[in-house]
Amino acid sequence: GDANSDHDEHGHEHAEKIAGPNGGRVITDVEPHLEFLVLDDRKVKITALDDSNLPVTISGQTVRLTGGDRSSPTRMTFELKDGVLLSNEAFPEGYDFPVVLQIKPAVDAKNVISKFNLNLVKCPTCPYLEYACTCDRSHDHEGHDHDSE
Repeated sequence: GDANSDHDEHGHEHAEKIAGPNGGRVITDVEPHLEFLVLDDRKVKITALDDSNLPVTISGQTVRLTGGDRSSPTRMTFELKDGVLLSNEAFPEGYDFPVVLQIKPAVDAKNVISKFNLNLVKCPTCPYLEYACTCDRSHDHEGHDHDSE
């Protein structure tokens, strides 16, 4: 079972973590990249980004989201409004949800699955919430052996 270890080693070296123009998390698994932003009302706004990380109009992308408890998951559908996708549903109370996005980058494309933990706690060392945090802190990557003490 060592086949993947090489791949993981280099997984996060070249990908610099950037926050989206609105302070959300940038999903780089699809082209164009998408910014995933949780709004104050706990709904989700998804914005397509060009290569300069600037918002562009969403054309053919569709997104579905499943998050939270497996026993009673939150399912979100999105509607296109003014060139961005807005969720029809809001997240329940809480600050930490596993989230699975099913992104269809184009009408005839396959679904791309993007999974991450949606942590809505403010990061202590950068201006963003944890899910969009741009700090490269070791707790982001499991299995680190560095001990500063």
